[in-house]
Amino acid sequence: MSGWLLILALLILGGVLSTLGDRLGSRVGKARLSLFNLRPRRTAVLITVLTGSLISALSLGLLLLVSRQLRVGLFELDALQAKLRDSRAALDAAETERREARSATERIEAELIATRQRSATLRRELEPLQQQKRQLEQERNRLTAEIQARDVDIQRTEAELRSVRDRIKAGEKELSSLEQDLLALRRGSVVLRSGQALATATVRLEQPGQAKQVVDRLLQEANQTAYVRVRPGETPDRQILLVPRGDVERLQQTLRQSGTWVVSMRSAGNVLRGESVVYAYPDVKPNRTITRVDEVLATTTIEPDERGSEAVRTRLNLLLASAFAEVQRRGSLSEGLQFDGSALNELGLALVDRTDNEPLDLQVIAVRSSDTADPVAVSVILKP
Repeated sequence: MSGWLLILALLILGGVLSTLGDRLGSRVGKARLSLFNLRPRRTAVLITVLTGSLISALSLGLLLLVSRQLRVGLFELDALQAKLRDSRAALDAAETERREARSATERIEAELIATRQRSATLRRELEPLQQQKRQLEQERNRLTAEIQARDVDIQRTEAELRSVRDRIKAGEKELSSLEQDLLALRRGSVVLRSGQALATATVRLEQPGQAKQVVDRLLQEANQTAYVRVRPGETPDRQILLVPRGDVERLQQTLRQSGTWVVSMRSAGNVLRGESVVYAYPDVKPNRTITRVDEVLATTTIEPDERGSEAVRTRLNLLLASAFAEVQRRGSLSEGLQFDGSALNELGLALVDRTDNEPLDLQVIAVRSSDTADPVAVSVILKP
């Protein structure tokens, strides 16, 4: 309800109630009524006061009934004012926080701008450092590769060093064995050397079943050779050659394969004259061509100052030793080279008596073709 209508209703209600109160008071006065033992005049005044109070109460009740705002203002004014104060305080606090937040935002924005500027500066400063880093990484990779290559070289060198040490140890062992053999040979007691061939044959089987017969025949031949050398003068009427059964079976399996094979029965150790047992082992290799006719096996150069017989002899011996090492490297089972001793002596004399001052080249050539088990015949000539 609007305020003007409420005021109008209050005026009308007040006028009506005032009229009613006045009439009621007049009638009470005329009737000379007495309430609470009061005098009629005072009773009329009391009635008038009560009527005015009723008017006020009705007016206030009507206002409270029709106006929610009045009710709230009359009964909840203090609470509303407290809430208003709290709201204003909260608003002030929120405003303060807003200002502080705005200030913090402005500071953050300033810091962000400074950070961006610092970031840009750092990027500019970082670019040459990154380039330097890439260069250093490339250098590190190169050095790593070099170190790995050197490690490989070191490992290879160490492996070669171990191999040389092993060869030295083997050589020392072999030298000790040779010294013992030399002492035994001087006493005339060693008749078979370690690794010496007792029998050798070149085998090519037409049928795999022939392997056993071939091996048995080779064992008999090796036993015959061992008996003659170890127990000379005696009749070879028993088996003194012992070969492990597993080695014999493996030899037979190898011979059953296709191809041409060179088989040797070799002494497993030095054997003294008069011993009753000779231990041996089979040695099998594929047969191959070792030399061909006129093939050069070794070369050397005699300098002009090498004219003495001793120097020439040493040079020729070294040349023949080099040729023999070459055929052994190729797999030859020959225990030496065959050559014409007279022709070699004539060549040596010619080299000693030469008058020119030019270096001469010598060659060792194969006289004929030879396979793995064949003897190797050679000739020493001047290089054309």
